[in-house]
Amino acid sequence: MKEFTYTIADPLGMHARPAGLLARTAMGWPDTAITVEKAGDVAKATQLLRLMSMGIRRGDEIRVRAEGPQEEAAIAAMEAFFREHL
Repeated sequence: MKEFTYTIADPLGMHARPAGLLARTAMGWPDTAITVEKAGDVAKATQLLRLMSMGIRRGDEIRVRAEGPQEEAAIAAMEAFFREHL
C-alpha cells in the first residue's frame, strides 16, 4: 500500500469538475484500489458523487491510498493530479 497526505489549496475545494477528473484518472488503474479519506470518511476515488458528498474544502487535509499491482504508478499519478487540480 502506498499513500500520501495533501492539503487542499483550491478555493472551491472538491467541486464537480475536479471530482470528475479525479474519478476518470483513478479509473485508469482498474486493478488497484484508490481511496480518498477526510477525517475518517473514506471514498473510492472512482465514485464521483461520493467524493463530492465528502465536503472537502480548501485547507482540509486528505489522505490518498493506493493498493494493488499498480500502486506505485497510481499513487504517483494521484499526487500529480492533486498538485495540478486541487
